[in-house]
Amino acid sequence: MVDLIVGLQWGDEGKGKIVDLVAKNYDVVIRSQGGHNAGHTVVLDGKKYALHLLPSGVLNPNAVNVIGNGVVVYPPQLIKEIKEFDKNIKNRLLISDKAHMILDHHIAIDKARERLRGKNAIGTTSRGIGPAYADKIARAGVRMGELKDIDKLIGKLSDYYEMNKGYLEYLGVKIPDINDVKKQLIFYKEELFENITDTTKYLWDNISKNMLLEGAQATLLDIDHGTYPYVTSSNTIASGALTGSGIPPKKLNKVTGIAKAYTTRVGNGPFPTEESGEEGERIRKQGAEFGTTTGRPRRCGWFDVVAAKYAITINSCDEVALMKLDVLDGFKEVKVGVGYERNGKRLDYFPSDLDDVKPVYETLPGWDGSSGARKWGDLPDNAKKYIEFLEEKTGCKIKYISTGAEREDTIVR
Repeated sequence: MVDLIVGLQWGDEGKGKIVDLVAKNYDVVIRSQGGHNAGHTVVLDGKKYALHLLPSGVLNPNAVNVIGNGVVVYPPQLIKEIKEFDKNIKNRLLISDKAHMILDHHIAIDKARERLRGKNAIGTTSRGIGPAYADKIARAGVRMGELKDIDKLIGKLSDYYEMNKGYLEYLGVKIPDINDVKKQLIFYKEELFENITDTTKYLWDNISKNMLLEGAQATLLDIDHGTYPYVTSSNTIASGALTGSGIPPKKLNKVTGIAKAYTTRVGNGPFPTEESGEEGERIRKQGAEFGTTTGRPRRCGWFDVVAAKYAITINSCDEVALMKLDVLDGFKEVKVGVGYERNGKRLDYFPSDLDDVKPVYETLPGWDGSSGARKWGDLPDNAKKYIEFLEEKTGCKIKYISTGAEREDTIVR
């Protein structure tokens, strides 16, 4: 049985908490795309863990954790994360030999391109994700399995640097010293090679086990179906998780979509229900809305039904987990974006571009006292009405409701 957890907004919805909550039910947890530009924060027994490459199942002492072929791996970050956990994690971690590697020149290119874009910058994390995926598509990338033959890999990279010499000079990126690169690759091999394997074969051989797929980022950042060009560089939707792991489509059992009780995004790009005034700042403060990876303040706004329905449909969601309901405690009223208007015309669908789109709101009465609730009956009546309103408007059951940072601060309906 293979289940999938996917973000329904612009990321940062709290996927890590839900994965951690349900990971005890699974034998294998798989990360299928993205790189260390993503961050999952998990709180266990009062201790906060920030995961960027390791699957969120690492906190389950029995689960095997798989980094799939769709992930781009920055080895120094992965090595650092591994060392933050007990030594047993090495015995429960598999890295796809087909996963592509982020090297330092990718990070330098990313930073240079953002700098040259100026006011048109995408707002990337400058972690080298885009350039690594670009090399993958250009068939010029480096895969983790290539660490088995360092000399051959060094020859390939030498040719790469020579071929791209003019481009790198234009960007102001210094061509790395090949001897320094070789030392780095040898170190990566020493630290990681025993964990590198054909994970597609492993998943097929163990397909009868209970498996959980987790993505990074979220639907509205999908390279094809998100708010292009202000998106990430991989397919973040449900079908992308299958491509990024090698799991056959007919083996997918259940899809759980994750959404906050409001909406946030990091970086540039359209955001119809953004609240840039006092209420947006209040959401940011109460929700501690700062990026796990970069620390950047997140843009905050109200729940967007149009975007949520779009994401639920494209991912074939069976259920939704609504996160951080407690952040809205104390608001006299809460708004919900139930539609869009453009040039005086009502839009009830999510268009390919959001130029000149304005939100249409419905206002609901606020509540107080949802924080820490662990049963449906413990929620204030207006909080229940808010959840039921979102279910009605999105057409999807809300099964999980998060009311705090701890694992146990979750209502399961």
